[in-house]
Amino acid sequence: MSVYTEVGDDELETFLAAYDVGTLDSFKGIAEGVENSNFMVETERGLYILTLYEKRVKADELPFFLGLMDHLAAKGIRCPVPVKARDGKALRTLAGRPAALVTFLKGVWPRKIAPLHCQLLGGAMAAFHLAGRDYPMKRANALAVDGWNDLFDKVKDRADSVSPGLAAEIEGELAAIGQAWPKTLPAGIIHADLFPDNVFFLGEELSGIIDFYFACHDFLVYDLAIALNAWCFEPDSSFNITKARGLLNAYGKVRPLDKTELAALPLLARGAALRFLLTRLYDWLNRPEGALVKPKDPKEYLKKLRFHREVKGPEAYGLG
Repeated sequence: MSVYTEVGDDELETFLAAYDVGTLDSFKGIAEGVENSNFMVETERGLYILTLYEKRVKADELPFFLGLMDHLAAKGIRCPVPVKARDGKALRTLAGRPAALVTFLKGVWPRKIAPLHCQLLGGAMAAFHLAGRDYPMKRANALAVDGWNDLFDKVKDRADSVSPGLAAEIEGELAAIGQAWPKTLPAGIIHADLFPDNVFFLGEELSGIIDFYFACHDFLVYDLAIALNAWCFEPDSSFNITKARGLLNAYGKVRPLDKTELAALPLLARGAALRFLLTRLYDWLNRPEGALVKPKDPKEYLKKLRFHREVKGPEAYGLG
């Protein structure tokens, strides 16, 4: 979450008047993340999150995301729910941007990830995948392997300013991963961005999942590959096999992985590392002037990419 577009007090009060949420008590921007402008809104009725969708999010895809949250919540998945205005619509306009108000989810995301967090995430992710099976709307993965070359073209001339030789290394990875990427695996709705700051906990309980604006239809095991990268490396870039084993085993107890998914996991984890290396590299080199946002270091994902490149099988992730 982040703030790119500022909202005036009068604009906000006019916007909120369309909802049955009471009068405004407080309002502040949220500086985490890189995609949209997000604000904490407190009214006499409670807490809400207000999101203004920036240019990277396509307005015609917003019904997919908002509808998915409604669908998942109805299936028992703990997630924010879009608040509908008095006219029945959840999507409106504020400060020249598409905007939506969603319910506030209690909990905190883990700054120090423990094995228990990974186990709880594994079970919740599998439940999410099962809950999404009958969601009727479809959205292709806008950041799938076929689009990585186009993203690289936007940054390759400046990539070596971040790390010497980076452009050539990425070019080699794009060729190798693109050639080996599987064509058929079990697929469905995935979150595609289940980083720790998108998963909330209260004590020893996972209290909910947020930020569905990368959700799409793709290989289900690719969501696990993303999570391995996001949850199972230590601050010194070492891989924690205990966390990985807990994540994967907990997932498998709810939705068992088949042999093709297990065999593909190392390549998908390598691809996931490349995908986030590329998007972080783009954001690092194209930070909007004056934006209240902290770009994340792309070199973190370069180290993870190199780890997965040496993996020979799923055993490296704790699976026997």
